[in-house]
Amino acid sequence: MRSGLSLLSARAALPLGSDELITVHGRSRHEMPLRSEEIHHAEEEGVRLELLTTPVAFHGDSNGWVKEIECIRNQLGEPDASGRRRPVPIKDSNFRIPVDVAVLAIGQSPNPLIPKTTSDLKIGKDGVVIINNETGKTSKRGVFAGGDVATGGATVILAMGQGKKGARAIDEYLKTEQW
Repeated sequence: MRSGLSLLSARAALPLGSDELITVHGRSRHEMPLRSEEIHHAEEEGVRLELLTTPVAFHGDSNGWVKEIECIRNQLGEPDASGRRRPVPIKDSNFRIPVDVAVLAIGQSPNPLIPKTTSDLKIGKDGVVIINNETGKTSKRGVFAGGDVATGGATVILAMGQGKKGARAIDEYLKTEQW
């Protein structure tokens, strides 16, 4: 997970039974677009922060299940348009984090590559992924979505609500779906 929203999503997943949650963020704590209290509470609740780190690849097993996130360490460069120092990858600093689930929380609008690279995924106006509002299920089997990818730019509160509903639905799906 990569953004401030992902930190909130991680906190929402804790009461649902996750035993370890890791948030990957490309910049340092100082550059995170969150209040320091939010970061402090997440850490207090057990969320592990991998700062100055950017995911570069996802590695799965022969069944297509994600098993590792490959990351690269960053150092801070010059400030970008937002005034925050931008992350600059450190050559040959790649490492892998073992995972069971990866949740991407990036940006405020859908990535235009999603409909081009994901068959069977229904896309709505402005490139948003069409979901069931109660569960976050998409038209593609086993794929759930929420937040800006499903609504376009919206509030964190809406995204948090979708994250909580989606986490419950994903948990139920994993318990009942036949693979």
